[in-house]
Formats: sequence, structure tokens, C-alpha cells
Amino acid sequence: LKKHIIETTPIGLVIGGGLTGMTAALDIADQGYDVHLIERTDKLGGNLNHIKYHPSGVNPQEKLRDIVERVETNPHIKLHLNTDLLDVQGYIGNFESVLSDPNGEESLKHGVAIIATGGKEYKPKEYLYGSEGVYTQFDFEDRLIDGYNPDTVVMIQCVGSRCEERPYCSRVCCKGAVGNALKLKENNPDADIYILYKDMRTYGFDEDYYREAADKGVIFVRYDDENKPLVTDEEGLTVRVLDPVLNETVEICPDALVLSSAILPQEDNDRIAGMFKVPLSKDNFFLEAHMKLRPVDFATDGVFVAGLAHAPKSIDESLSQASAAAARALTILSQPTIEAEGAIAVVNEDRCSGCRICESVCEFKAIEMIEDEDGKMHSHVIPEVCKGCGVCAATCPSGAITAGHFTDDELLSQVRAALQEVKA
Repeated sequence: LKKHIIETTPIGLVIGGGLTGMTAALDIADQGYDVHLIERTDKLGGNLNHIKYHPSGVNPQEKLRDIVERVETNPHIKLHLNTDLLDVQGYIGNFESVLSDPNGEESLKHGVAIIATGGKEYKPKEYLYGSEGVYTQFDFEDRLIDGYNPDTVVMIQCVGSRCEERPYCSRVCCKGAVGNALKLKENNPDADIYILYKDMRTYGFDEDYYREAADKGVIFVRYDDENKPLVTDEEGLTVRVLDPVLNETVEICPDALVLSSAILPQEDNDRIAGMFKVPLSKDNFFLEAHMKLRPVDFATDGVFVAGLAHAPKSIDESLSQASAAAARALTILSQPTIEAEGAIAVVNEDRCSGCRICESVCEFKAIEMIEDEDGKMHSHVIPEVCKGCGVCAATCPSGAITAGHFTDDELLSQVRAALQEVKA
């Protein structure tokens, strides 16, 4: 089998300037490699810009200012603000991307890419969101920091998630609600706070914050999909919910109604996935190659994922995944050359009819259509991308593709050897 040697470009590309993207870029830069960090807005930080308080007492904004300063002053990081990704070509070790910013388009070469485009907050269409006194957790947190101290607050969990449209759990909503409840109790110890939940999922050590909230008098009331809270605004906000312990409907008239809304994938995930030839989950988040064995890799080599782009997760989990993605990227950047798969598919151009079936079934996008001197279209295997899975060879109606190391002669020889009568 012929070995395909790929010369690598020792430069990284990180897409997304949130906490995850900045952490990944810094991890790569701290190892002495240049990295391009692109952010579509004019400001770094992503969702962390909206988080002003953490129940541990750590100031998220101080941490954000520190990491932004480190990014902006690192000589190995080239920062691209107000920049969008237009196109990507190439393969592991040799990608070429086209960026667009207010000054025009720019092409750059890089050896790896980390997708850290993040997620966004769901803007509710239910529970009278948009009316006076109805907030999301982000909105409510901003008001708490500005000195807003209502006497009665109702928080409704799982707004926009764990429903038919979005069956997944957004994972951070329960901790966010408990954190804001503790902050309000700190500012106004006599406040009445009711958290209406399906399941409280303050997992891990965050369970301590749930216990602290309960000890300070926060009341937790469970509901299910058959008995969702009813919110009206006839003579002020009114929330009615069936208490399963009392088996009675409880009526609350809050000063503020706070909705723990879902984390949504970015709207252009499908566009970015198409450029990098990587898959998305059924919920439109980026899908890793294997959740246990390759949790930050894609089937497409040289491309990695981290943070909310992958799935809803906490800050700590995003940081861990960012460092993991950077470490995997460095295994490529640290090598001047990479040896590609040897057992790859080969096309007999004379037999190829140009039907494009092989191109459509290739999971790794390793087949392209090219035109020969006579104007005939035929398929061509990109050896640096092909994994030798044999799907194209099995589907080719013309028999024009052969999988290396799995030719007809080799397979038939094995069959004949297996069926050969053993001599005594």
C-alpha cells in the first residue's frame, strides 16, 4: 500500500470568541503555535457577557476581563472581530478558509480548526414573555445587579426545553435559577421565591447550592407537562400551578416572573457543518465522532468541537472541553508531516460513468468530480481524506471503484482458501 504523506500547516483556526473559543486559542498559543480567532460580533466573551453573578462568589466579569486581556496581548493570537466564515476547502493539515470582515475578504491557511460557535438563549413565546414583570434568567440577573429586589418571585423551569419540539435538557437552567434565587435572598432575605420545576438538575457539587436555597426558604414546587403553570395578567401577574404534595392548585401573585429558557444552537450551524463536512445532531448541535472514545473529534480529521456548539453544558464543562480540543489539535500541529490512510479507494477513470453516486454516499466527502481533457466528468478520490471504508466501491454501478487492500482478486482468493478442502 502506498503511504500518503501530508505536510502540515502549523497554524490553528478557532471559530467563536466566547469563553470556550478564547480558552482553546490560548492553550494553542501557549504552546508556541499561531492561531486565528474569529468572532462574528465586535466583542469577545459570548454568553459570559450576560453572566454577572456566580453562587460560588467568583466574579465572572473579572474572569472575563482577564482572559480577554490575555487573548488580546498574546503575540501568537491573531484576532478577527466582526468576521464571518465564508468558505472552507482542504483537509487535515492543509485547510484554506475565506473570512469576511468590514474591510473585505481574506484567505488564510491553517492545519486544524476548532468549532466553538456557542449557543444562544431561547426567547420564550409562552408565559406572557415580553409583558411587564416577565423576564428570562439573563434579564433578571441584570436587574438584580442593578439593585432590583422584588418581594415575591416565581421562576418557571424548562421553558422551551424538555418539550416535544426540543426534548433535550439545557443543563444550566436549574443552577442559574438557584443562583439568582440565592442572590435575591442575599439582597432581600424576606423575599418569597417559588421555583416551579419538572426535575431539579443541579448535578455534581452544584447540589450544595440547591440545599442552601432550600435552607434559606426558597420553595420548590414540581409540575409536569399535563399540569403546566398557568400565567395570567388580568389584575397583575398571577401564576397558578398544581402542587402535587397538597394536590391543590396554588395561586401566586408575583412581582416578577422569571423564565428559565432553553439553550438553542446557532442558526448557521448547518452552514458551518457543510463547509467542514461534519455532522449535526437531531437537535442541530455539532455531533462528535464518538461520545466516549472521541468526544471532541469529528469523523473529518483535523476538525474539533467544544462548548455550547456541541451541546448545552456548564462553564466548567466548556472549559474542560476547550482544553481537550486544543490538546487534540496540538497533536497535529506539532507534527511537520502526517501519514494518511494507506488502504484507500481507487477510481478506474475509463469505466467511470460520472453518475456521482459515489460522491453522494461518501461520509467523509473524499470524492470529487473532475473534468478530463475530453470534457467527460469522472470521480476522483482525495487520498488525504479517504478512509478506505469501501462504501463507494460497494455502490458504484459501473464497478469503477476498487477499495485498496480489498480488491476482487484478494477477496476471492480468501474465499477460495477458506473453501479449499484440507488434505489429511
